[in-house]
Amino acid sequence: MSDTPLLSARDLQVRFGGVLAVNKVSFDVGRGEVFTIIGPNGAGKTTVFNLISRIYTPTAGTIDFEGHRLSEVPPYRVAELGIARTFQNIELFEYATVLQNMLIGHHVHRKTGFWSELLFTPAARRAECEAREEAEKVIDFLGLQHHRDSLVAGLPYGVRKVVELARALCTRPKLLLLDEPSSGLNVEETDDMAFWIQDIKHDLGITVLMVEHDMTLVSRVSDRVLAMAQGEPLAIGTPREVQSDPRVIEAYLGAVEDMSFLRRAEPFDRKRA
Repeated sequence: MSDTPLLSARDLQVRFGGVLAVNKVSFDVGRGEVFTIIGPNGAGKTTVFNLISRIYTPTAGTIDFEGHRLSEVPPYRVAELGIARTFQNIELFEYATVLQNMLIGHHVHRKTGFWSELLFTPAARRAECEAREEAEKVIDFLGLQHHRDSLVAGLPYGVRKVVELARALCTRPKLLLLDEPSSGLNVEETDDMAFWIQDIKHDLGITVLMVEHDMTLVSRVSDRVLAMAQGEPLAIGTPREVQSDPRVIEAYLGAVEDMSFLRRAEPFDRKRA
């Protein structure tokens, strides 16, 4: 992991009218790590995600990504810079196929103009072939071959979560924002998600910034964790350090004995049966 952070947030603050949703939040995300933000509902986790993806503009503070001050970047350019995102509530084109949704993700890299696309010139054909080749690589990576030509509307919820992840990967991200990737998944699907997050980091070299409630998943895949409550940071460190912090336990994880299952968690085995 490089010493230079890929993403650096300093003293973030967000006000919605008289409500201070985020206050004095600072953190760095190193290249090649999985960094997770945890906290109870209303802690400000998704608001921080919305700041990074330029849905919101901070009231105060800064976010820098590879030398770019994100508050000065138009929202439509965020994906071009190399930031992709999934959502807690799946955002897909339901009446398009899995492959078509993935090609939409790749569209951010299309350099052909309107007339070239309209007339389907050789340049447009080459771009289309390149997009399909990259989409097929992601399909193979995530095991979506069986669903390639299926309409999203007919797919189970767990598969839709994977399709949204696939579309994000098709944007060729340097930083992947995962908003509660295990939400709504069963135990087996959550295990698969943990496997893919690790492979996204190790095999694809993509940095992951995640918001997650499933503390077992957090413990398995995270290099570092930021705990938040009521819009403010409580603790930052390794999963074990944060889980053991008295302020974190008092704020939203309950009594110390409720944390025992986390401390007993085995290291994540990336080999699947």
